[in-house]
Amino acid sequence: MPDQIHAPGSPNIPTLETPRLRLRAHRPGDFDHSFSLWADPQVFRYISGKPCTREEAWARLLRYTGHWFWMRFGFWVVEEKSSGAFVGEAGYAEQKRELTPSLIGMPEMGWVLLPAFHGRGYAFEAVHAAQQWFAANFPASRSCCIIDSANAASIRVAEKCGFREWQRTIYHGDPIIVFAHPAPPPQ
Repeated sequence: MPDQIHAPGSPNIPTLETPRLRLRAHRPGDFDHSFSLWADPQVFRYISGKPCTREEAWARLLRYTGHWFWMRFGFWVVEEKSSGAFVGEAGYAEQKRELTPSLIGMPEMGWVLLPAFHGRGYAFEAVHAAQQWFAANFPASRSCCIIDSANAASIRVAEKCGFREWQRTIYHGDPIIVFAHPAPPPQ
């Protein structure tokens, strides 16, 4: 019998609640919802320009769980409290992107919601709750987010949540804006 591999510790994934939303750990049963999210043209147009395959969506879910195990932060499912509906996903990741400026060591905040839930203030509510949790658990850390320069709605959410433009750069051939929270000192 092979030796069992033990993770560094089981993740303690908190559940966060806002007046209208619950941010909770992903479960295997969330896969179809997550796949639908990442296959929706309105979702991926500002993120990758192409829909995720089922294989890529599965790898994304596993990456979310891996972040909680290794980094002590990660992504949550965002669900509507009143209906239990899957709204989207939000949280933090260390992506190790090959990007200038380097973001390595600076947790990256991300959020993505199904189009049916756009325009309701849910993105702000979810991001704000995640930020409060992050600040309480990683008080000395600065975080960032990268946003396609054409994604005006996400730029508004980032700015409303206290992210400030730090750099403009190109990622995978597309212009992006790197936002930081709190803002880094002038260079």
